[in-house]
Amino acid sequence: MDDLQSLAKKKAELLKLKENKKHQHIEHIYHQKISGKYLGDFVYGANDGIITTFSVAAGALGASFSPAVVLVLGFANIIADGISMGIGAYSSVKSEEEYNKGQRKKEEWEIDNLRPIETAEIKEIYKEKGFTGENLEQAVNVITGNKKVWVDEMMKNELGIIENNLGDPAKHGIATFLAFLIAGLIPLSAFLFQLPINIASQISIVLTGIALFSVGASRQLISPVKWYKGGLENLTVGSLAAAAAFAWLSLRLLLPGSHAT
Repeated sequence: MDDLQSLAKKKAELLKLKENKKHQHIEHIYHQKISGKYLGDFVYGANDGIITTFSVAAGALGASFSPAVVLVLGFANIIADGISMGIGAYSSVKSEEEYNKGQRKKEEWEIDNLRPIETAEIKEIYKEKGFTGENLEQAVNVITGNKKVWVDEMMKNELGIIENNLGDPAKHGIATFLAFLIAGLIPLSAFLFQLPINIASQISIVLTGIALFSVGASRQLISPVKWYKGGLENLTVGSLAAAAAFAWLSLRLLLPGSHAT
């Protein structure tokens, strides 16, 4: 019988075939996500940074604010929302880790103190998998003979928890914040120079469009979406968000008592 290394080589060769190109891409995504735990943080953090900051800038332009005010509002958004997103990413990963650890400790306690019940539960799980008779008894004996394996089975099959190495929560938060910060500067970069407001606005729109499409296209690194489809989807969503902000503040100017600053 071929060893695991030979089988892995055969698998790689099969995935290289033209008809299996789609499966090869999904396999590549899996390894990307495993080896680069923070890749998703960079992609989604950058995406939100571009969209929210450009929406704020577009809204400020819709209100006929000066470039200086656009910059102040834009940087305020980058700092406040960037920190908020970073903390959110940290809290999300930390909470998931704590939840998994709590459930694991509960299962360990139940195995130590409610062994007959837990044995019956693992037996029922393997009955549903199709095990019967002597095979069922053997499977239950093997699993209940190793506490870690037993807990792993209960976590996965009873609670539906698949434990992955999520990485350092702080690093997830930092990666999200930095991506938001760097990408959020793109829509504002044109306003840093003393250019006429209409020219700065046009440059900002072009740069933002390129950035939105690029970040959307990079989603193919963490999902099966085609690069051009991801790019167009991202560009569309970002454009709609900015247009809504621009239209809302433009409308506000037309209301009685409204005025631009």
